[in-house]
Amino acid sequence: MTDSELESEYEVAVVGGGPAGLTAALYTTRLGHDTVVINRGGGRAAMMLDTHNVIGVTEDVSGNEFLRTAQQQVQAYGADYHRDFVSDAERLEDGRIRLGASDAEVVVDHVVLATGFSDVKPDPPLPRTGRGLHWCLHCDAYMFVDQPVWVMGTGEAAAKVAMIMLNFTDEVDLLTRGDEPEWSEETDRQLAAHPVDIIHEDVAEIEKGEDGWLEALVFEDGRRRAYRGGFPMYGSDYNTDLAEQLGVELNDDGTVAVDDHGHTSVEGVSAVGDVVPGHNQIPVAMGQGAKAGIGIHYRLREYPRPLDEIESEGEVTTDQVPGISGRMRERAREHNADAAAPPVETGETSSADD
Repeated sequence: MTDSELESEYEVAVVGGGPAGLTAALYTTRLGHDTVVINRGGGRAAMMLDTHNVIGVTEDVSGNEFLRTAQQQVQAYGADYHRDFVSDAERLEDGRIRLGASDAEVVVDHVVLATGFSDVKPDPPLPRTGRGLHWCLHCDAYMFVDQPVWVMGTGEAAAKVAMIMLNFTDEVDLLTRGDEPEWSEETDRQLAAHPVDIIHEDVAEIEKGEDGWLEALVFEDGRRRAYRGGFPMYGSDYNTDLAEQLGVELNDDGTVAVDDHGHTSVEGVSAVGDVVPGHNQIPVAMGQGAKAGIGIHYRLREYPRPLDEIESEGEVTTDQVPGISGRMRERAREHNADAAAPPVETGETSSADD
């Protein structure tokens, strides 16, 4: 994907190119707002070898393929897409927001923070992501029906996930890797009442098959346990640097506080996806992006003009509409013309005389 030439000003900038950010950009673009996506690359969706739980998308589609198609769709509607890392953000005196990236700077009316989080990774040895190392319980539990599974960690989340996995398989091990358990006494009693084996020895070796999938873990005491895969539960580091620079309110768990349409505590700043509370799922993220995009449209659209502005500025005249920039108007015309064009015949035709 080649970067677009950036303008210096946009109505909307989306920082982050995952499912939530790209959906927000799709909506703001199709609703007529000059939009740019600035994406550093990577992210949890990009790590997916297969796509699960997204209706209409088959499992053989990788995360990178899924995101590439979404990027192309957003650009086809008229948004700009730029690969860069946004390192600083500030509110200007006129109320707009300046975003500073590695090799670009833009000023926008509204910014969408889709910056996500990073999973806290345990120390190696570990199997390969997607081949025995899995980060999303709700996405991947289905593939472990009747398969031996490990859950790694010492906190409440690890203990709970180990018990949850009993809904799918009768072979669940909870690995503390030599660290002292930190779950509560109540959770400890609950855990003791479930058929979960707790292994305290650290992992010494990993055995993989020819296909790269995990086959077994060998522990420091010499025990070998067969596994199809498992889930590390060590928490998340939320990427909230830009939110904090803009003075956005955070929740106690480190996520960005938002309302039902992704608005934050700061005017002109929205947040969507894994950086806000909720299930970390692609369909959920896409729904958040859609609602945020619609909410931003309500804030930025020109019409209907409020009565107080009509009284001070006068009625809307025909030369003032449509309320869309010339740039977006031209891109929409091009897209709609392409969409309406009849298919091009590529094969040779034959006649009765041939």
